[in-house]
Amino acid sequence: MKNTSNSRNDVWWKSSVIYQIYPRSFQDSNGDGIGDLPGILQRLDYLQSLGVDVIWLSPVYDSPNDDNGYDISDYEAIHPEFGTMEDFDALLRGLHQRGMKLIMDLVVNHSSDEHSWFQESRRGKTDPKRDWYIWRAPGPDGEAPNNYQSFFGGSAWELDVVSGEYYLHLFTKKQPDLNWENPDLRQAVYRMMRFWLDKGVDGFRMDVISLISKPEGLPDVVDPHNLDHAYANGPRLHDYLQEMYQQVMSHYDVVTIGECPGMTTENALLYVGAERKELNMAFQFELNALDRGFTKFDVLDWKPQQAFDILFRWDATLNAGGWNNVFLGNHDTPRILSRYGDDGRYCVESAKLLAMFLLSFRGTPTLYQGDELGMPNTHFEHIDEFEDVEVKNFHQLHVEGGGDSAGFVKAANAAARDHARTPMCWDDTKEAGFTQGIPWLKVNPRYPEVNVRAENENPSSVLHFYRKLIALRKSVPALHGPDFQRVESGHPTVFRYRRGKSGDTVTVWLNWSSEHVSCQVNLDGHVVVSTYPDPPSSGSLRPWEGVIFQDKKR
Repeated sequence: MKNTSNSRNDVWWKSSVIYQIYPRSFQDSNGDGIGDLPGILQRLDYLQSLGVDVIWLSPVYDSPNDDNGYDISDYEAIHPEFGTMEDFDALLRGLHQRGMKLIMDLVVNHSSDEHSWFQESRRGKTDPKRDWYIWRAPGPDGEAPNNYQSFFGGSAWELDVVSGEYYLHLFTKKQPDLNWENPDLRQAVYRMMRFWLDKGVDGFRMDVISLISKPEGLPDVVDPHNLDHAYANGPRLHDYLQEMYQQVMSHYDVVTIGECPGMTTENALLYVGAERKELNMAFQFELNALDRGFTKFDVLDWKPQQAFDILFRWDATLNAGGWNNVFLGNHDTPRILSRYGDDGRYCVESAKLLAMFLLSFRGTPTLYQGDELGMPNTHFEHIDEFEDVEVKNFHQLHVEGGGDSAGFVKAANAAARDHARTPMCWDDTKEAGFTQGIPWLKVNPRYPEVNVRAENENPSSVLHFYRKLIALRKSVPALHGPDFQRVESGHPTVFRYRRGKSGDTVTVWLNWSSEHVSCQVNLDGHVVVSTYPDPPSSGSLRPWEGVIFQDKKR
């Protein structure tokens, strides 16, 4: 429904908690091994019991699934694997009836090569839709037009034999990039957005939206180690985002969240500054790159202090005129427990500490399905067990370059996107209650103890801790308001900050390590919640101990 009263003063999304669902892996309702919309509908009471406010739904559009739905062949149709448009409408109604909102994944940097737009575009150089995509003539010796590399490995150019020209694809060759320079293409995108907003969808998470404006003239990339910055922040990006806001978003009471690779603290407020009329929030990836080298499969060591500095710097930047979106993981990352916590001895304690950070830091938290259970990474024995096109492409390049397959699999077991995409664990029955059939991707082997039913029955579980923190965040104004102050902890693994206004504040202490640490914990206040069942001792914190104190009023 249209709402012409929308303004930046209407900020329901600031106090919300967002929960991302990867539909393919959430709940299968018909036994084909693939999660679907009716399956999500079956679990709405679970989502309501968790206390989340907004569901972000990864793509359910019609797609050949070369990149698991991020290659869209029809933006206004539901993929039959997921159900029907009637199923989608029922899901939207069910969420709204329970007081929750739904945001869709908007994927408009590229489409599928099976989309009718591209099928028309490739018919020939004179087709009206030829300019809806980015075509270039070969170089003098038939080579690609420039040295662009795909994010998924290999050249970002594919030769179309019929027309004799190359088309650009920053991701797989089945994901040709759209040409946002073409005004007809932009209007087609805006019409599609209105289609979903008029249905009652509550906003969009915009996939790699920082890439839609290409560098002027498409010059060669100087630094192939940093493709995000090479491709992002093109010369007309903010013109397009402002036009999108004026023509579409300003007419609806919705939220927009940009996935923004290449965004920096220097340009972030161009995206989310409250007066810019572009996006409400953005995902930034500096923390995500902390433990990665030349590619995501080059895994590096990192120190908590590095993460603290990144998080505080982005908080200060985004809240100087915009608003922060707080996240640690999503469908494109390994499990946060295995990446930022301790998935062995301290799996429960560290999962709770990560929850405490996400739900007490300034900004709108975004949780990913299964993290509320403390799901760890899944061990993959062989390359054939992976499903992700990114892993397969980089494995092929690695082996073709003389690398060892087993060595690559070891790296992928730390970094692959498949870890987040393993099925949701609902109970301890076969296939974790996800499906009655054979799951499209193997179930996490720790499902007998890490599942919803078991954790529902255990009041000390990670799931109950998430519920408690979400309820606390809503009931304590200091935890969802704008007031925030960094406080030095005196220890390199201890993260400390204060929330709230003078006289009504809470202080958060987080020991981001598997070691006992000595630090001057101030016990002059009431323990609101702790990752341990008993309060901390003065002068020390236990491994992965997190505590929120209600400060004593003075």
